[in-house]
Amino acid sequence: MRNFAWEIKLDLELADRESEAWDMDRSLGWQGNSVPEDRTEAGDDKEYVGFATLPNQVHRKSVKKGFDFTLMVAGESGLGKSTLVNSLFLTDLYRDRKLLGAEERIMQTVEITKHAVDIEEKGVRLRLTIVDTPGFGDAVNNTECWKPVAEYIDQQFEQYFRDESGLNRKNIQDNRVHCCLYFISPFGHGLRPLDVEFMKALHQRVNIVPILAKADTLTPPEVDCKKRKIREEIERFGIKIYQFPDCDSDEDEDFKLQDQALKESIPFAVIGSNTVVEARGRRVRGRLYPWGIVEVENPGHCDFVKLRTMLVRTHMQDLKDVTRETHYENYRAQCIQSMTRLVVKERNRNKLTRESGTDFPIPAVPPGTDPETEKLIREKDEELRRMQEMLHKIQKQMKETH
Repeated sequence: MRNFAWEIKLDLELADRESEAWDMDRSLGWQGNSVPEDRTEAGDDKEYVGFATLPNQVHRKSVKKGFDFTLMVAGESGLGKSTLVNSLFLTDLYRDRKLLGAEERIMQTVEITKHAVDIEEKGVRLRLTIVDTPGFGDAVNNTECWKPVAEYIDQQFEQYFRDESGLNRKNIQDNRVHCCLYFISPFGHGLRPLDVEFMKALHQRVNIVPILAKADTLTPPEVDCKKRKIREEIERFGIKIYQFPDCDSDEDEDFKLQDQALKESIPFAVIGSNTVVEARGRRVRGRLYPWGIVEVENPGHCDFVKLRTMLVRTHMQDLKDVTRETHYENYRAQCIQSMTRLVVKERNRNKLTRESGTDFPIPAVPPGTDPETEKLIREKDEELRRMQEMLHKIQKQMKETH
C-alpha cells in the first residue's frame, strides 16, 4: 500500500514538472499547441534546452536600456553642418543658436557645445548627442585651433576611465565621441593645411568621416575630381580615416554591393536642407534654384542617403565598437602605463628613503600651471598615496603571516 501511494506521488510530481516545462516553453515563444521542431523530429529523447532564445533576451534588454551615440561635427562656419545634422535625424537641434557677425567670427576662439536629444523610432530609443565646434577655422590665426577639440575627446575618455574604475559601474553614461564628421570646403583645390593638421591630430582619437560640403555648388565632374583629389591627399599625408569593415562571406550580395558603394563614396558629397519644395508633383526636401531643384534624398544629386545609411542604418554599432576596442583602449593603455611608471618611481623613491633615512617630499606643483593640469597632478598624487598605503598594508600582512 505504501509503495502504491509512493508511486502515485512520484507520478504526480513528474506530471507537475512536465507541465512547468511546457509552460516555460510557451513563455519562450511556443504558441498554442505547437511543439519545438527538435522535439517533433527527434522525439521525446531529445529535450529542448532553450538557449536558442538568447538573442531575443539580448534584444529585449538592449531595447529596454536604449542606445547612446555621440556625433561630432567639425569644419569652418558656413559649410552647412547644422543643416546636415538636422536633416540626418529629422530634428531641430539648433533652434536657440545665435548667429555671429563676420567681425565676431574672426575674433572668436574655438568652443565646444553639446546638444542632446532623445529620439524614439518603433520602440527603439536613441540618446543622441551632437558635439559642435563653433569658431573652428574662422580666426585669422588658426594655429593649433584643433587643440580644444582633442582635449575634449580626451576628457570624455578620462571620465569614462574614472567611471569604469570606480565602485558604482552599473549605470555608466557613455559620452565618448563615436564619430567625427569633418567638413571640407568645396571651394579649394583639395585639402587645406588646416584640414590635414586637424585630421592628423585626431585620427588616433576618433573615427573621422570626411564630408565634401555644399555639393550643389559643384558640377558632377567637379565632384568626382575633388573626391579623387581628397582621397589621394588623405593617403599621401598618412591620415587614418574610418575604415569600413570587410563583409562576412555569408552576407547577401545586395548588402555587399551596398557596402562597396559606400566605400567608393568617401568623401561623402552632401547637401543639407530643411525646406520642403514641390518637385514633379512630389513634396521633397531640397533647394530651389532658378535652373531647377536639388533634392537632398536623391542619390543622383548627392550622397546624403549613403551617408545616412552608413551612419545610422548599417555602421553605427561598428563606429561604437571601434571607439571602444581601438581608440579608448589605446587611451586606457597609455593611462595604465603612466600610472605604472609613477608607481615604480614612487617605489624607488621610498626605497631610497628607507636606505638613506632621508625623506623626499612630493615636489610642489610648478607655478603658472593651468588649473586643469594642477587638478590632474594633485589627483595623481593622491592616487599614488592610496596605492602606497595599500602596498604597505599588504607587506605588513605578509610579514604577519610568515
